[in-house]
Amino acid sequence: MNQLVIATKNKGKVREFRDMFSKYGIEVKSLLDFDQPIQDIEETGTTFSENAIIKAEAIANEFNIPVLADDSGIEVDALNGEPGVYSARYAGLEKDDQKNLEKVLKNLEGVPKPERTARFVCAAAVARPGEETFVRVGTCEGSITTEPQGDHGFGYDPIFLPTGSERTLAEYTSEEKNAISHRHHAIVQLEDWLKNA
Repeated sequence: MNQLVIATKNKGKVREFRDMFSKYGIEVKSLLDFDQPIQDIEETGTTFSENAIIKAEAIANEFNIPVLADDSGIEVDALNGEPGVYSARYAGLEKDDQKNLEKVLKNLEGVPKPERTARFVCAAAVARPGEETFVRVGTCEGSITTEPQGDHGFGYDPIFLPTGSERTLAEYTSEEKNAISHRHHAIVQLEDWLKNA
């Protein structure tokens, strides 16, 4: 296999996946590369894995091609795992990164540093026509800062401090982030499949 469709319109995600897959000689395309508009797939799952499988299978079946879909987000322990599967639309359906992270910070007001633990989670599902879909889950452990720092990355990166780091993910270079990210940890688990794809 030399081509894989990533089931996303998020340019930040596409860039990260493209960087990761380039070493395998796999050309990555996204939903933005299709001529015809692709309807948003309703994510009705209650877990990241369920949503990733729903997206991957819907597009693989429609276009008869191998598809990787991921569902990812952030879980904050002091918020009982929120935003979780609602990470992209935590502050509203318009999916506003800034409003989302501001809502997390507001909800954590007064919560002491040791209790601000959180993790990024990525479930990556690979669907191929006529074959069983499989999914791998990666995490990146850390905590939530009290204010945004850094201007790289996207989403919740400016308020996420990886464990053992004094910089938020938004202060990492893309290469540094790719080496420790939840997406990276999910993809590493697909290595055997990738090597034989």
